[in-house]
Amino acid sequence: MVRHTAVAASLASAALVLAACGQSAAGGAQSGDPETLVFAAIPSENAQTLQQAYQPVIKMLEKETGKKVQFQSATDYAAVIEAQRTGKVQIAQYGPLSYVLARNTGVKATPVAAQVKKKGEQPGYRSYGIVPAGSPVKDLAGFKGKKVCFVDPNSTSGYLYPKAGLIDAGVDPQSGVSPVMAGGHDASALAVASGQCDAGFAYDAIVDTALIDKGQLKPGQLTTVWKSDVIAGSPVAISDSVSEDLKAKIATAFQQKANVDYLNANGFCATKCKAADDAGDWGYAKVDDQLYDGVRKVCATTKDKQCTAA
Repeated sequence: MVRHTAVAASLASAALVLAACGQSAAGGAQSGDPETLVFAAIPSENAQTLQQAYQPVIKMLEKETGKKVQFQSATDYAAVIEAQRTGKVQIAQYGPLSYVLARNTGVKATPVAAQVKKKGEQPGYRSYGIVPAGSPVKDLAGFKGKKVCFVDPNSTSGYLYPKAGLIDAGVDPQSGVSPVMAGGHDASALAVASGQCDAGFAYDAIVDTALIDKGQLKPGQLTTVWKSDVIAGSPVAISDSVSEDLKAKIATAFQQKANVDYLNANGFCATKCKAADDAGDWGYAKVDDQLYDGVRKVCATTKDKQCTAA
């Protein structure tokens, strides 16, 4: 698990990796669109499988844009924010909070699509408060005095909404619990299941299906004691530094073709695609900046420093 001290180290490491990647990939940006587009994301689960999970979408983007797409995995959202701010990344897969933070701290990028679990769904999900099965804790008030796993300080469902939930339950998210930054939604859930944390937070699909389908959790091994309001889906944001023509091509590709139906039907999957990303999502749906006003409202309620500072 990644604790507070490790987060800073992972940020520095990831920023260096992304910077090195961007210097070579976007070298032609001064005279127009780069020949290579850098697409950055952080893993919802195992970082080793992240590029493999996105490979069909990468192939599709290359065909639709006529550009080479270089995928870059980062260890946290702050590295992605900094890399897009400095022009090293043209396409970024954010969480809702990290997108709002990126915009708040000067990143010039436009959200064009967000992850959806099933075809036809609206792009949204929930944060879960979880405890091991059989725990006497029945609600967020019971998290007081416990060792609690969060995901990342810039995670919407793994930190911001949980923090607001704890405040509403009368628990100080800093002094009222012993916080641990697990580094990933899967890591948080698994730490709770194994007893490394007494309680924790992760987004709904990780708890309900993803880890169970992978055999890493048994059904009923975790108990959900809290569910957040619906959170706007995790967006893909395109740097405003690219031309309007290229931005339109990327937007259309995500909105209409970055889904398992299109990817399977058009030969982008080596075997049958079951998801368009590492989180088990069907694909993407069109969004705009206004959708993230709910996150901004929670930021105003919590006055969390993560909403304003990178």
